[in-house]
Amino acid sequence: MKVDTRTPRELESRDKEMRYEYKPSSTLPDPNPRPGISHRWVATHILSVGDPTNVSRKRRDGWEPVRAVDYPELMLDGSNNGNVEIGGLMLCAMPTERVEAINRYYSNQNQAQMESVDNNFMRDSDPRMKKFAERQSTSSKGVSFGSGS
Repeated sequence: MKVDTRTPRELESRDKEMRYEYKPSSTLPDPNPRPGISHRWVATHILSVGDPTNVSRKRRDGWEPVRAVDYPELMLDGSNNGNVEIGGLMLCAMPTERVEAINRYYSNQNQAQMESVDNNFMRDSDPRMKKFAERQSTSSKGVSFGSGS
């Protein structure tokens, strides 16, 4: 008679056999979240050429450069101007409520443009042959295949 020396399958653990899952690092690190503050990377250089106009516009919009000493988790190679800057991009911050106001503004602009396009498109519609202008999608659950209905 042969004795079974195998470990029962329920007792086997594959923890030590877990494979390493590679995930490429992001080009820009994410700052630790701070309540009420939104972050954005602003281009200071494009193709190694300074872009002060872009930085000036973002500053007028309300984005303020963050100080490297306030974000020690992002101090990688040290910055000569005290800001967090990586590869021609500078980390900026703004209160979240202002970011939401900006998003609402651009959303309203987008909606107005879409309505204008729709109105222009439907302007020359012939009642005998209407143009399709529905912008909403719907889904419904029908009977399944082979149900005999």
